[in-house]
Amino acid sequence: MELSVTNISGQDSGRKVDLNDAIFGIEPNDHAIYLDVKQFMANNRQGTHKSKQRAEIRGSSKKIKKQKGTGGARAGNIKSPTIVGGGRAFGPMPRDYSIKLNKKVKQLARKSALSTKAKNNNIIILEDFDFELPKTKNFLDLRKNLKIDDKKSLIVLADQKKNVYLSSRNLKDSKVISISELTTYEIVKASALVLVESSLAVLENNMLK
Repeated sequence: MELSVTNISGQDSGRKVDLNDAIFGIEPNDHAIYLDVKQFMANNRQGTHKSKQRAEIRGSSKKIKKQKGTGGARAGNIKSPTIVGGGRAFGPMPRDYSIKLNKKVKQLARKSALSTKAKNNNIIILEDFDFELPKTKNFLDLRKNLKIDDKKSLIVLADQKKNVYLSSRNLKDSKVISISELTTYEIVKASALVLVESSLAVLENNMLK
């Protein structure tokens, strides 16, 4: 697949790049994408939720009332889960939500996500660029020039560029990451994927190992 290289003014630079069909032209595997996104979200859960069991509640362990003869249900002490302020029965406890996924499945998921974006013409190849100063206006102009100002966009750089990142960080529908941070989740989440030209070579090199 061949794509034109665009400059930051949104104009065709006159150059073209070939997208490797082994990465951008495979038949997408939706189940692999699902598994990779599921793992990403599960691994990001803290798992620190906790409620107090009846043994952890402060209070008397004395029986509230006698067992029989009151006309009501029998009751234990004030720590009972059936009483307001008592412990919680079967409440959440700290746990590890992380799951494992085979490396080949993760790689297939990423290729599938990139192929889906390529098939839907949602990939833009951008010339390498940087900003002299971190200004949100510069980044807004870039999005407008690329005609992605109304889309949820993901811009992938070959390496970290502080001024570009700082210019974008307070915008809700845009994200800037380096190629080492690229995940299937980020690709699927974005409506427009912008690959800086130098990041494309790094991506293809990493994916074809």
